[in-house]
Amino acid sequence: MGKRCCAVALAMIMMTGLASLTLASSRRSMLTNGLGMTPPMGWNSWNHFSCNIDEKIIKETADALVSTGLSKLGYVYVNIDDCWAEISRDDKGNLVPKKSTFPSGIKALADYVHSKGLKLGIYSDAGYFTCSKKMPGSLGHEEQDAKTFASWGIDYLKYDNCHNDGSKPIERYPVMTRALMKAGHPIFFSLCEWGDMHPAEWGAHVGNSWRTTNDISDTWDSMISRADQNEVYAEYARPGGWNDPDMLEVGNGGMTKDEYIVHFSLWAISKAPLLLGCDIRNITKETTEIVANKEVIAVNQDPYGFQAKKVRMEGDEEIWAAPLSGYRIAVVLLNRGPVRYSITARWDDIGLDPKSVVEARDLWEHKTLETRFVGNLTATLNSHSCKMYVLKPFA
Repeated sequence: MGKRCCAVALAMIMMTGLASLTLASSRRSMLTNGLGMTPPMGWNSWNHFSCNIDEKIIKETADALVSTGLSKLGYVYVNIDDCWAEISRDDKGNLVPKKSTFPSGIKALADYVHSKGLKLGIYSDAGYFTCSKKMPGSLGHEEQDAKTFASWGIDYLKYDNCHNDGSKPIERYPVMTRALMKAGHPIFFSLCEWGDMHPAEWGAHVGNSWRTTNDISDTWDSMISRADQNEVYAEYARPGGWNDPDMLEVGNGGMTKDEYIVHFSLWAISKAPLLLGCDIRNITKETTEIVANKEVIAVNQDPYGFQAKKVRMEGDEEIWAAPLSGYRIAVVLLNRGPVRYSITARWDDIGLDPKSVVEARDLWEHKTLETRFVGNLTATLNSHSCKMYVLKPFA
């Protein structure tokens, strides 16, 4: 049996909630673009489409984000991943959109996406080629590419780490940071160096988010391991800079409904970017019910921006908790194991006075529980499932 409590830290955070704003303003030394004050929300093409993308898919996805109502919930970034450019630059050294798949060009695509009230993201790499090796990277062309992205109206840059010159990411990534700051258009900068050199420890001065893990895949083991790896760096997340355990797999078919609910709950309480990775054009009712849960999204977008920590681990039973604004606490009770468990969240683990009387809001049932809880809250959970609550003391 293992146990790790951080109740004291959580209690201190609750008492000094405004500290996040001070930290957010004081830690900036290079990147001061004012973006990412809450984790970004939107969609990325890679998890579902890989390299098989074109401007028609991007436009239809933008349309679908609007028609489904997802954009009104905050899903506003439409992010093109790898494989959008020709393998060679033009005679002036500029990146060239692939004529066979993006014949109208990226500027026209950005105009279309913007006309829907959305934002367009794009992809490059801090190396000579991108990870697919089907288009150039930006190493040595940082200023030129940043100006190109700005001229197109790009709002988000995912910056990968493949096929580089062997130098450390902490040397290569700030070059693009400076280039973006000089480009004259605000661009959310997403560092994607896979957590190799602990970017959480230096990323706040360089980007708006930083990958803490290798790529996710659409399986329980992959998803839960990314959540674990990301949790280690919780103290580094705050408004303007977020830990990124990779994009969402919800709706791609490799996990059960309960597992996808765990996936979305952990990403939300971890203040991770909520970037959908399924085919929005054909999104199912079940998937929509998960990713459109306004109460869970509100936890992710809470202005305090405190990432959850595991405050108790006992075998396959875990409690994740994070302070929220309004003297509330978000809690996830998680059953990672193969059998049904009864799991208890204890007030002294999550930073509450053990004598506190607490109201509990069940975010997946969308109801406030009639019982008033003192000292703890217990739920019985099936295998690979969770409960998510917002707790509010009132006595």
